[in-house]
Amino acid sequence: MNLLLVFDAIYRHRRINMAAGELATSPSALSHALSRLRTTLNDELFIRQGSNMQPTARAHVIAPGLSAALNAMSESLRSANVFRPEKSTQTFRFAVTDYTAAVFLPALVTHLQQSAPGISVRTIYSTGHDSLEDLVTGKVDFAIGFQTPEMSHHSQLGVIEGFRDDYMVAVSSHHPRITEKLTLEQFLAEGHVVVNPWNEARGTIDQELEKLNIRRRTVVELPSLLSAPAIVANSELIATLPERAITTLFSSEALTYFAVPFSVSPYVLNVYFHHGRSVTPGHHWMREVINEVMNTLTHTKSSAAYVTSSR
Repeated sequence: MNLLLVFDAIYRHRRINMAAGELATSPSALSHALSRLRTTLNDELFIRQGSNMQPTARAHVIAPGLSAALNAMSESLRSANVFRPEKSTQTFRFAVTDYTAAVFLPALVTHLQQSAPGISVRTIYSTGHDSLEDLVTGKVDFAIGFQTPEMSHHSQLGVIEGFRDDYMVAVSSHHPRITEKLTLEQFLAEGHVVVNPWNEARGTIDQELEKLNIRRRTVVELPSLLSAPAIVANSELIATLPERAITTLFSSEALTYFAVPFSVSPYVLNVYFHHGRSVTPGHHWMREVINEVMNTLTHTKSSAAYVTSSR
């Protein structure tokens, strides 16, 4: 059992010192334990690359089932299969971006403070639309991401459907050319600020434009949404984002909002989980809470007023 805990910790952290810290042992002792594990399983399991320990193919095969089993065992021993949210001090881990955290976490935390004040939430920065690897390895319990029509889901992923959101175009209120309406020609003539937290070659908007055999001119590409409002408000650049992103994080006084002047599928915010890791009472309870929060957000209308003459 100790060796399995060593494997799980190294797989999640990819660093000997961090895994040793989690298990309250020394890096030297952890290295010796890894050596015994390699002998037992007749595989290198982890190959050192600089300061990181990269899993072998066999380690990737072993990890999901082992992580799920350890999680279920730990939860069962701690709670004896009884979960009392009002008394629980469990920590749930979410993969988020700045946008998904801004539109989802306030409602979730408000709900938790009322029904389960001892429960805590820990977030990490999302590495993909559905953060599949983080869910499989047990780095997170839930991932807040979006779904596109072309996205194919891993068979082990479960999805809690969230709200749908129209895209909007944010423009400086003092823009010299875009004032009362936004046409497709104007849209294409301007430079664009593109928020791309996952380093995709082409995001949703660009994929829709490609269907029309046209491209926009990207001037600034950002991994985070937070600096986009200031850039758009103080320049002639424009940004196309989900409505809640603009109304939640952008200043309405500095910007004008327009409907997108071409057809684009709505943004859909979902919460993903891994079936193999969501077997404990605590996880089942949190899934119910997330469902309630998503239902509330779905029926909460945006308060933004924006120009619709371009539709």
